[in-house]
Amino acid sequence: MADITVRIKRLDPDVALPTYAYAGDAGLDLRASESAEIAPHRRALIPTGLAIAIPDGYAGFVQPRSGMALKQGLSIANTPGLIDAHYRGELKIIAVNLDPERTIHIERGERIAQLVIQRVPVVELVEVGELDETDRGTGGFGSSGTE
Repeated sequence: MADITVRIKRLDPDVALPTYAYAGDAGLDLRASESAEIAPHRRALIPTGLAIAIPDGYAGFVQPRSGMALKQGLSIANTPGLIDAHYRGELKIIAVNLDPERTIHIERGERIAQLVIQRVPVVELVEVGELDETDRGTGGFGSSGTE
């Protein structure tokens, strides 16, 4: 049984709806609605032929598929791509080819990304003069060491 219901519309009547590959998966597989070629170190906007209505209090996060990332160097330029609850346009993937030598060939219908729907809180910001102290403090990148 689903935890939430998300309405989806096919903008291309022949595209497959997103599906989970396995029971318990977090990400729904998104497929390309057009074939494309992405040269090394280049980007391409890949349409899915789908639009969705994410409920208030939730957002969609588009993430790379690990197999495509490992085998071909396909990633998402703005990973994770954010889909706000009130966006109703076509879902498109900003794909990037991280392979330094090989062009990536994407076929229509190929699984190219994953969509994760998550609850997101509405946050109230409170401006203060000082923040509380923590063990980490202002330590940033690499502050916890390499081992």
